[in-house]
Amino acid sequence: MSKLAALQLRAGGDVSDNLKSAGALIQQAADAGAELLVLPENFAYYNEADLLSAARAESSEHGPVRRFLSEQARKHKVWLLGGTLPLLLNSGQGELSGRPYAASLLFNAEGEEVARYHKMHLFDVTVAATGKHYCESDSYRHGDTPVLVNTPLGKLGLSVCYDLRFPELYRAYAEGGAELMAVPSAFTSATGQAHWRLLLQARAVENQCYVIGANIGNRTHPKKPTWGGSAIIDPWGEVLAELEDGDGFICAETDTMHIAEIRANMPVLKHRRI
Repeated sequence: MSKLAALQLRAGGDVSDNLKSAGALIQQAADAGAELLVLPENFAYYNEADLLSAARAESSEHGPVRRFLSEQARKHKVWLLGGTLPLLLNSGQGELSGRPYAASLLFNAEGEEVARYHKMHLFDVTVAATGKHYCESDSYRHGDTPVLVNTPLGKLGLSVCYDLRFPELYRAYAEGGAELMAVPSAFTSATGQAHWRLLLQARAVENQCYVIGANIGNRTHPKKPTWGGSAIIDPWGEVLAELEDGDGFICAETDTMHIAEIRANMPVLKHRRI
């Protein structure tokens, strides 16, 4: 048995305040026995006005938020998935240029950065319920590579927010032996209310994995309300833990024997015809 945690923040425009809130939740979740902690998408740089400057600052291992994540993982002896940060890649000419990736960084219990996933699917959408238009590709570039990581808790597939609507990514992880899937997110209030938990449960059931959804939670924000609803789902689709709105964390235990039993009784991956 191992313990997972999803951390939920309101997240504002002040990076130092966001890190202070994140640090307090990391402490609490670690004290509760969590071994793998997942922070929301953009937990530090939410509503950042100068995204490119933030990306340049973070595009070395000494970036302020990357350093924070490493120190927190090492201090608490936990595996920590740092939501997302804007990161640039070296152009090959020694320069950092272009749009950043929305990068999800995984740190081990020694504070080492062991994996990086670049968000593949960008939210270029008009939300019918509010009429608001979003175009992430104006600010970010698409990632193109799934990332599956061996951890002490099991094989972990990395994804971010809008990825959740693309089941082929998660099926690729299941085919690779994933037992856990993480979804750091900043789902809008309208789309989150409609589909957030439904999609988390669908990805868990169809791939017979644990799914950890850590969301920004600020339903009353006047301009950019986010749904919250962070949840941990088991391979049978049961909601093991859930948090509605605001700052907080949830924990749940995983059991690899539970995964094995479900997959043995209903071997859906072996029954596919397409």
